[in-house]
Amino acid sequence: MEIALVLTLLVVAIILFATEYLSIEIVTLVMLIILASVRIITPEEAFAGFSSDFIIIIASIFILSAALQETGILDFAVVRLANLARRSTNVMLLVVMLVTGVVSAFMNNTTVTAMFVTPLVGLSKRINRSASKILMPLAYAAILGGTCTLIGTSTNVAVSGYIAKTGLPPIGLFEISGIGFIIFIVGIVYMMTIGQRMLPSHDDQQLTEEYKLQKYLTEILVLPDSPLVGQLVFASDLTTLNFRMLNIIRNKDNFLPDFRTRIEVNDILLVEGDLDNLMKVKETKGIQIMADAILAKDIETEDIRLAELLVVRQSNLIGKTIKEVEFTRRYGLVVLAISRHGENLRTKIGSVRLQLGDLLLVQGAAQRLDQLRQSNNVALLDEFEPLLFKKRKGLIAISCFILAIVAGTTKLLPLSIAFLLAAILTILFRCISTNKAYAAIDWRLLVLIGGMTAFGTAMENSGAADFLAQGIVDLMGPFGKLAVLAGFVVLTVILTQPMSNAAAALVIVPVALRAAAELNADPRAFAIGIMLAASVSMVTPFEPACILVYSPGKYHFWDFIKVGTPLTILLVLVIVLLVPVFWPV
Repeated sequence: MEIALVLTLLVVAIILFATEYLSIEIVTLVMLIILASVRIITPEEAFAGFSSDFIIIIASIFILSAALQETGILDFAVVRLANLARRSTNVMLLVVMLVTGVVSAFMNNTTVTAMFVTPLVGLSKRINRSASKILMPLAYAAILGGTCTLIGTSTNVAVSGYIAKTGLPPIGLFEISGIGFIIFIVGIVYMMTIGQRMLPSHDDQQLTEEYKLQKYLTEILVLPDSPLVGQLVFASDLTTLNFRMLNIIRNKDNFLPDFRTRIEVNDILLVEGDLDNLMKVKETKGIQIMADAILAKDIETEDIRLAELLVVRQSNLIGKTIKEVEFTRRYGLVVLAISRHGENLRTKIGSVRLQLGDLLLVQGAAQRLDQLRQSNNVALLDEFEPLLFKKRKGLIAISCFILAIVAGTTKLLPLSIAFLLAAILTILFRCISTNKAYAAIDWRLLVLIGGMTAFGTAMENSGAADFLAQGIVDLMGPFGKLAVLAGFVVLTVILTQPMSNAAAALVIVPVALRAAAELNADPRAFAIGIMLAASVSMVTPFEPACILVYSPGKYHFWDFIKVGTPLTILLVLVIVLLVPVFWPV
C-alpha cells in the first residue's frame, strides 16, 4: 500500500511539474505533508533536507555569484569579448563557450546564462550576427560546465548530500572534474562543428515587424462631440474594450500618457487592440479612424522607445499577471506583446501569467527603460552598457570565492562553512548589499531540493526503491552491470524532461543505490552516473538555462530537438563508457 502511494505521488508530481499547473515548491511541500501525515516519513525526515549543509552551500554560491555580477567584473569580461568579435566570430564563440563553462563550473548554470544573455544579445547586434548563433551554445556551455565540479550545479551538491546521508563519503569538490572536463570538451567540439551548422540564423528585424504590430495598431482622431473628451486615458471607454493607449499626438506633440492624462478634442490616439474590437470602435460616435498604415515614427520617437524585457529566474513577476503587478504604474511602461516559446501573445495579455524566459515587448520613455538595467526582475535586451567595474570590490569578491574553494578542497574548513564564510565576507566588504544577497537566492530551488531529498527517504522507507530496483535488475541484469548503469542513465535523461534536474536525480538515486547493492556493484559509480546524466539532457528546452535563451534567440522548439538530441546521445555514451573507468563498478 505504501509503495503504491509513493509511486502515485511521484507520477502526480511529474505531471504537475510538466504542466506547471501549480508552482514546483507548492507541489513539493504538499507531497511532504501527505507523506508525513500517513507516517511514511517522520516530521524530522520530512524537513531534514532543509537543514542539510548542501542547502547552505547552494545559497552561499547564489550570493557569491550575485556579488561578482554586482561588482561589474563579468561585464568587464564581456567587453573584452567584443574586441575578439571584431577579429573572428568563430574565435569569439569559442571564447564565449570556454569562459561560460569555466564560470559555470563554480556557479549555478542558470545564473551564469542569465548574466551573459543580455550582453551577448547587445554584442550580436553590434557585430551584425544573429543572436541565435550565440545563445544556444551559451546555454549548453553553461550546463556542461556545471559537470566539472561539485558546486557547478545544485544537482551535484544535492546528490552528494543524499549519498552522504546513506553512509557513503560525500563527493569531493574536484572528484568529477576529469570526466566533467571530457563532457565539456565534447560539447564544445560538437557545437563548434556539427551543432553550429544546424543552428538557425534569423535576420535582424525592427521590433514592429518582428511582433507584427502594424496589424493591431490604430490611430483614432477624437472629434468635438466624442464621449471620450475629458475621460482619463487609462479609465476611458477604449480601455473597457481592451485597447491599450500607447501615444497621444496633441498639437503635433507626440507624448506618452500617464494616469492623470485626460483625452482632449482633436487628440490623435495611437491604440493597440484586436480587429473585433476595432469594428465596435468604428461605430462609436465622435471618433474617426485614421489611416491603417502606422509608421515607425508614430511608435518610437526620440524620447519614446520600444524594447524587449526578459523575465529572469529570481524575478518576483513569475506567476503573476501584468494587471496584478500594475506593470504600467510600477515601471511607467506599456506591455504591447509577450513572446513565449516562439509564440507572440498580443490579446488579453493583462491576464497572462508570466513565466521564466518570457520576453515582453514594451513601449516607454527612454529614461524609464534605462532604469531597468539594474532590475532583478527583468533584463533589458538592448545595446549592451557594462556596469561600472568596481575593481577593488571585484577583486575582493573573487578572492573570497577562491579562498572558499581552497579551504574546502584542503579540508581546512568544511565546504559549507567555507562558502558561507565567503558569502558573509562579500556582504561585510560591501560587494553586495544584504537585501540583494537575499534576493539573489533562488528559494524555490532550495525548497525543491530539500523536499525531494525527503521524497528519496520516503522511497526507501516505503520499499518503493527496492521494488523499482528489483524490477530494473531483473530487466537489465542479465546483460551485465554496465547495462544496468546505462538503463539508469537513460531513465534519468528521460525524467529530466518533465522534472527539474535535481528532482529527477533525487528520485532515481535511491533506486540506483539499491540496484547497485543487488548487483554487488559500486554504488558511488551509479550515483555519479545518474548525477551527470541529469545535466546532459538537452533534447528539449525545458532546462532553465535553455528557457532563458529561447525567446531572445528567436528559436523554435524543433531547433532544440534538432541540435540537442545528437549531443545528448553522444554525452550519454561518454558517461556510460567513462564512469566505470573513473569509478569501477
